[in-house]
Formats: sequence, structure tokens, C-alpha cells
Amino acid sequence: MTNPGILHPDMNLHLDRNENLYGPAPKCFEALRSIGLEELSVYSRDFTRGVKSRLSERLARELKIPEAQILLSEGSEDMLKQAVHCYLGPGEKMLCPSQSWWYYQKVAAEVAGETVTYALNEGRDAYSYDVDELIGLYRKESPRVVLIASPNNPTGNSFPDEDLKKLTEAFRESIVVLDEAYWGFADSLNEHIESLISRYRNLVVLRTFSKYYALAGARIAFAAVGTSLSRLTKFSARYLGYNRISETLALAALDSAEYYEAVSRQMRADRQSYYEMFARFKEYRCFASDANFILVKIPPDAKAPLQQFLQTKQILIKFFSEPEFLNCVRITLGTKEQNRRLQSALLEFLEARQAKEGLA
Repeated sequence: MTNPGILHPDMNLHLDRNENLYGPAPKCFEALRSIGLEELSVYSRDFTRGVKSRLSERLARELKIPEAQILLSEGSEDMLKQAVHCYLGPGEKMLCPSQSWWYYQKVAAEVAGETVTYALNEGRDAYSYDVDELIGLYRKESPRVVLIASPNNPTGNSFPDEDLKKLTEAFRESIVVLDEAYWGFADSLNEHIESLISRYRNLVVLRTFSKYYALAGARIAFAAVGTSLSRLTKFSARYLGYNRISETLALAALDSAEYYEAVSRQMRADRQSYYEMFARFKEYRCFASDANFILVKIPPDAKAPLQQFLQTKQILIKFFSEPEFLNCVRITLGTKEQNRRLQSALLEFLEARQAKEGLA
């Protein structure tokens, strides 16, 4: 890890956006420097070889699925919108998590679809899904599209592979979109994609280069899709190809596994340090996460003072206004140094409040 970490131009430390602040691998910067006239001025000719691009070809090889079942997009937001717009019609239902990214429901509303939500269970130390309850809701509502987020934002919990198999088996009559935008921060295993895609013909697995690979600004993502989704495959096709610069950056990232594994290991260690820090303060609950962020439940009367205190330190974290997370904050994992800066500020605030309450 040679990158110093991203600094935003407003001089605040932004730990509120779920960006990977280590930045992309050095090979990505080398790839940028190698960009020439051809990449900027000439359309891709990869279609002459019967593939979409070098990137889709590489991803198919790594995931062990046919290249035709790899679709490229401008970030997973783009492919999410394509999949929902392609298959969800006016009045049709989409099943999605209630404690999750607000954008899921907005995308359904864009095509006059109806959203039915399923709840996550809040445990003492982690959120979880009730798979049997979810299957029961599915049978009751018969949705056209089912959306599953793993890891989920902002709760950080994932579906175990066995649960994913159980769900996709039960949801065979619907289009299932599995959003894995935050893949990689717990482990970088890929074997489940080949297994799921080969068994479930109506499945879309979303992946992005924005989070784990720190290429949010390049807007590049992909989906692995089941064999029955030819409508989406045709809908997403681009006659003149894709962004050749973004593809070059993504290929350089794929060539940099050691760099990203090192970043992920450090993030896992820093997540643990947050767990241990908040465990010292009984009124605060830090939930286990498989992503590059953690969700923390705080006392209601601490919200405004904490926000004001962190502003004086020029540190921004996510304070929620949504009812489901009204007394929660989400902390993006920064670099090791950035995390230490925030932890130092948090300890100053928490210990001062603890001392004040002890005197009361």
C-alpha cells in the first residue's frame, strides 16, 4: 500500500461516503499514464473477436462463466437501473430490504413499480436476515423482482452462501438482483458466482469497481447474469463499445490483487479496533460489518453534540435522518491514519461525556 490516502479539496476528512480512501493500486496510475491517441479517439474493436471487451473477457475467465453472461455498465447503479427498468412494469412489485439504500425504492418508482419491503433483524452485535420470513413474504406478494443486498448498506451484514442458495431456489419465478457492491472487504472469494449463475437462470449479480477497487470516479461495473435474461443482455448492449479508459483502469486493478488484499486486511483490523473502542461505552453499539463501513447506535441525546464536536475537528461521518436509523451513525473506514484521527476524536468526546455523567 503506497498511496497516502485521498484528501478532499474542502480539507474535511470525509468518512461519510463509503469511498475507498486508500485510492486505487499504483498500476492504475501507470495505466492512466499509458493512455494514448487510440484509447481516446478510436472506438473499441473487440466486437470483431465476438466479445464485448477485454474487460468482460477477463472477468468471464476469472469467474468461470461465459463471456456472454458478463454485462458492463457505468457503476452498479447503472446496471441496477437497467435491470429494474427492463423487468419491472407499472403496478408490478419489487421486494427489497427496508433498512437499506434508499435508491432501490426510487428506481422501482421510476417505472411506476410498487415496492414491498422486508425487515432486517437488529441483534445485539449484528444485523441479520430472517430467510424463512423473507420466503414467506415472497410467496404472499409474488413480486416480479427481488433485490438482495449482501453486504447491506448501512447495516454491513451479508447473506451466507447457504442462505443465498435457499433464497434463489425459492425465488425461481422472479428476477433476482443480488447487489454485491461491497464485496471484497470481508474476503475476495468468487466461487459462489459460478455456482449461483449456473443454477439460477433469472439471477443478476451486481459488482462494481467503485468500492473495493477504489475506482468510483471511473464509473465502471459489471453484472453476471443467468441464461434466461436475454432481454437484459440485449437491453444493456452498446453497439459502439464501452469506455476504453475505464476498462483499462479496471484491468489494471484486477492485476493488483496483492495491493487490494493488503488494503482489505488493514480495514479488517481497523474494523476490529472500532468494535473494541465502542465496547468500552455501554450506551453505544457497534454492529459487525463485512463492508468498508460500520454502523453505530448512539444515545439520542448524543447525536447533535457529537455532530457539532466532529465538525470542529473537520471530520464528517454519516448521521441518519431515516426513521429506521434515527439514532445511528455510519462510519466509513478510511486509511489507518484517518481512522486513528477519528478514533482519537471519538474517544475525546466519549470520555468527556462519561466523566460528565459520572459527576452528575
